[in-house]
Amino acid sequence: MKISIIGCGLRTPLLLSALLRTGRLPKEVVLFDLDRNQADLMLSLGYASAPNTPVHLRVARRAEEAIEGSDYVICAIRPGGIEARARDERVCVEMGFVGQETVGPAGCSMAWRTIPAVLEYVRLIERLAPNAWLINFTNPAGIVTQAIHEVSRIKMVGICDTPAELFFRIALCFGVGIGDVHCDYVGLNHIGFVTKVTIGEKDVTAQLLEDDSRLLGLYPAPLFSPELIRHLGSIPTEYCFFYLRPGTALNNQRLAGKTRGEELVEVNRNFYHNLTQTSLTHGIKAGLQVYSRYLNQRNASYMKLEGEAGSALQLDIPQWNAFEAETGYHRIAVQTIQALCGQAPSEMVLNIANQGAVADLLVDDVVEIRCAVDDGGVHRLNPVEIPRSVKGLIESTKAFERSFVKAALERSEGQFAWSLTQHPLIRDWDAAEALVKALLRA
Repeated sequence: MKISIIGCGLRTPLLLSALLRTGRLPKEVVLFDLDRNQADLMLSLGYASAPNTPVHLRVARRAEEAIEGSDYVICAIRPGGIEARARDERVCVEMGFVGQETVGPAGCSMAWRTIPAVLEYVRLIERLAPNAWLINFTNPAGIVTQAIHEVSRIKMVGICDTPAELFFRIALCFGVGIGDVHCDYVGLNHIGFVTKVTIGEKDVTAQLLEDDSRLLGLYPAPLFSPELIRHLGSIPTEYCFFYLRPGTALNNQRLAGKTRGEELVEVNRNFYHNLTQTSLTHGIKAGLQVYSRYLNQRNASYMKLEGEAGSALQLDIPQWNAFEAETGYHRIAVQTIQALCGQAPSEMVLNIANQGAVADLLVDDVVEIRCAVDDGGVHRLNPVEIPRSVKGLIESTKAFERSFVKAALERSEGQFAWSLTQHPLIRDWDAAEALVKALLRA
């Protein structure tokens, strides 16, 4: 089995560690990034996390070399880097809109520059690895997966760790293992909802909705009041915060004086400096400790800025082992591959074409739903309904996504503005036109 990883961001060592520790090891893992030095560094950290691996790990000089003959291609690219994210978010905040890389106008800007790059890799997969599965983790995952679905029929799923993280927190609040909890789920990427929670044969949804302390413990920051969740009648994923409380998110960004992207630019700069100095002085194993500390700082500060005007730069860093975490994108990626190759069939939440699974949306709409996965592919389970309380929000967001993907594929700035006019956080043609001009100029 050959697995290729396209885009070697800072979570690549986690992914490599998870891949190298699976029961059925791949024969070869090949990395590719436009920044060869970045790929080499991430490979070194991956090796340090699993030093005795028999798997052949290497960095490819060209994308074609990485993709050719692959069984699985994991795509996690970020055109423009974290600096582009910071610019997008700053433009949005200055124009009176919440700045978040996957949601709202900043998410659109990210998708605008990302979709063409992803589609170049899709064409390579079609030509050089036509039987491969594409595991797409490139953000915004739902929109990017939708764009791929519009132009290609390669085997593909979009993945995101957000639903699994919420399931894990639900399990924690009941004091049980994540494998003991079943969560019904429906939505779009970064706008999804748990509609039912079952432990064993018992439906505990009402019990959860009535318990303020449990509801408050589900999120890394004070994102939703128990009263709001009870009005929803379902459990929102954390990114719904930007749709349900955009004013608070924007005010907190203004209070903090920066966006998450701007904060991460500084955190990453410090990380690379410390990693380089430590690795040169004490070796890559010591560098791995710097890397683990970085992950803990980043993970512990997640949503703190938007949710409570907090900062990763002022946080006491926890000392847990990030490589042993039960959730995370690397876990979802490995779980998906293990299921698809028949090693460990599983149920999981994935981004796939609807095909009637959600009756309120179109057949070709990419949705985020629970699926059964095995060596026969990805199978939709029983049809699911969108909760009435959020039906309008999800339908309007999907209408925006359809319109935006059309704009991105046609490279039409006018269509881009029209799509933002349909976005539930904007709904203003004049603002949409101004946003598109400012974002593309930036």
